[in-house]
Amino acid sequence: MKLQSLVLAAATALTMTSAFAVPAGTWSVAAGAHMVDPKSDNGSLANDTLSVEVDDDIRPTVSGEYFVANNVGIELLAAIPFHHDFTLTDAAGVEIEGKTQHLPPTLSVQYHFDGYNMPMNIKPFVGVGVNYTTFFKERVNISGADLDLDDSVGVAGHIGLDIPFAPTESFRIDARYMDIKTDATLNGDDIGEIDISPWVYGVALVKQF
Repeated sequence: MKLQSLVLAAATALTMTSAFAVPAGTWSVAAGAHMVDPKSDNGSLANDTLSVEVDDDIRPTVSGEYFVANNVGIELLAAIPFHHDFTLTDAAGVEIEGKTQHLPPTLSVQYHFDGYNMPMNIKPFVGVGVNYTTFFKERVNISGADLDLDDSVGVAGHIGLDIPFAPTESFRIDARYMDIKTDATLNGDDIGEIDISPWVYGVALVKQF
């Protein structure tokens, strides 16, 4: 209870002392690129006989954010499909290559800090939300094999910095964590779960309206 009270007090103090740099009713659009960097251990399939390694990928992204209150926004991130190569390796070291594409739209609630006289007028922000990832065009180099990856829903965290270079324009650097796990089936049989759960690093140009 004491920790809860301290956190609440700190949050209240931050809100009271910060200037309302982004008023309610403001829209912003960010266009840039992000790299999906999967975690190092992506699980195993077929009763732990095949280890999984998923490669990273970079694609253009766009996000829109609407401020429902001063400095508090709701953001939707979208992208063109990410393409991932993956490798399945058995106990003898034999590798099987595969590919998949996915779309990971992410909805977040975000708080933008301001009024702290940071260098270059930098404005940090934090967010938390939900990620929905849908997979398609799955392929694996096994003759006659039909691989299917289920859609994933998980939590997402977001941190970043906006560096203003004009009254309504900024350069953004950000990072997200996405909880992405997908159940895999081969020719209709369940063969296990692939845990991608990546960090997603990006840069973008932001325009407020």
